[in-house]
Amino acid sequence: MWNKTAYFLCLLSSLLATQGAAQDAVSAPLNVIDWLDTQEQQPAPKPVVTFKEPSVAESASVPQVTVQPLTQNAAKRVGLAPANVTGLPDTLWSADNGQVLARKFATMPELRLPALQSLYYTVLLAEALSPAAGGDAFDLARVDALFDLGALDPALALLEQAGSDASPAHFSRFLDMSLLAGTEASACSILRARPKLSPEKAHEVFCAARAGDWTTAALQLGTGRVLGLIDEPTTLALERFLDPDLYEEDPALPAPRARNPLTFRLFEAIGTPIPTRSWPVAYANADLSDTAGWKAQIEAAERLARTGAVSDNRLLGLYSQRRPAASGGVWDRVAALQRFETALRTGSASAVSKTLPTAWRAMGNARLRVHFANLFAKDLSAMTLSGVTADIAFEVLLLSPDYETAATTFPVRALRRPTLAAIAAGDVPTEVQTDGTAGTILSAFRDAPVDDAIVARAQDGHLGAALLETLALTMEGAQGDVARLTTGLATLRALGLEDVARRTALQTLLLETTQ
Repeated sequence: MWNKTAYFLCLLSSLLATQGAAQDAVSAPLNVIDWLDTQEQQPAPKPVVTFKEPSVAESASVPQVTVQPLTQNAAKRVGLAPANVTGLPDTLWSADNGQVLARKFATMPELRLPALQSLYYTVLLAEALSPAAGGDAFDLARVDALFDLGALDPALALLEQAGSDASPAHFSRFLDMSLLAGTEASACSILRARPKLSPEKAHEVFCAARAGDWTTAALQLGTGRVLGLIDEPTTLALERFLDPDLYEEDPALPAPRARNPLTFRLFEAIGTPIPTRSWPVAYANADLSDTAGWKAQIEAAERLARTGAVSDNRLLGLYSQRRPAASGGVWDRVAALQRFETALRTGSASAVSKTLPTAWRAMGNARLRVHFANLFAKDLSAMTLSGVTADIAFEVLLLSPDYETAATTFPVRALRRPTLAAIAAGDVPTEVQTDGTAGTILSAFRDAPVDDAIVARAQDGHLGAALLETLALTMEGAQGDVARLTTGLATLRALGLEDVARRTALQTLLLETTQ
């Protein structure tokens, strides 16, 4: 068998000698991955707003018209969630510098509490005017933040709004995310039409092959290798991508050290897919496809659910897909949840009592108790429960959107745990006293001081920056600095985010100490 490098250099020489000749037809290499064409997914639809206009005018008066010069730059409004959904003003970001905001996004700590995650998504997706300065950096920072959370479809939709080919930086992200989503056809078309946008020579090779232009792909690969424009591991993967038959008897390539979407997609295409567990969470989206095994789908959905990138119902759908054929690890969790769901459907308090503790413990081990509460709190609150089962159901209800009803639904449990009941009600009487973390959290709902600098920024029109700073402050506090936690909770309340403050306090007490 030929030396592979010699093979491609020989091919390159042949192509250079004949590149001036017209070619009416180009033969594709054997075993081209035709299935790539069948894996295309439609991009997520953009939100549609419908306006109703009257069928006739109500008067004959001439309306007042506002005009401005065509040369004046209009403010850009980017976002997926309109103001009537988020409750945030159109000027959320406009008073700040986009570069400064981008740094705040980049340094945001991991938001492990779902209440803070939810607020962060609201801020990221809010439709509002971009900052007057540094708007592009700001838009890209939001896209990067969504991508880091694994929210691939929203990140792509936001990037398309901002302009997927507005600059090489915009396009580089668009191409990478399209590769992960399996929707790279559009990005490759743009790349081939505007090669100056290309992030790297390797992407040009891939897109040429993706379009069926194998001659150009081989020529670009050879040139890139000779000139050092494509690193050796990527070259080896591209060689197998272009002509898999030549390497059919060769051992599989070692796992790549460089982690990027092109490498990930190439290894998938040449038949050696990379396990996503040790890769950044955004790559878990690839395991949600029907071509992945059930276990891989569940593990990917759990990872993405923990960052808020997958809905509770989708996670439940995967858990309920079929009966586990093995035990241990994720299978024990699936079996526990299925047994509980079956018991819940029977309406039998006895059956629920036998299955709820195991399911609750399993979801706690997976850091998914809030997701469990969102799914099952209403059904549990409608049942007559006692003992340990009622204790758990009380916590489930406190972690759900209906936390305010927990004290009336389980009055005995509320009397036994007055701190939780008081926080849920938003009314902390002076007779409710406790020490430690719970005591400091209670002070946030009484007379704890707020962060004056953050509140002043919000009052001066810098609401977006104030919200980002409050999120970081509160999460850092929830990780152990109780003084910062108290200040963060008090500041959330001062900014009008009472629901977020209460849910964050409840989740801190019920999750961080048990999961």
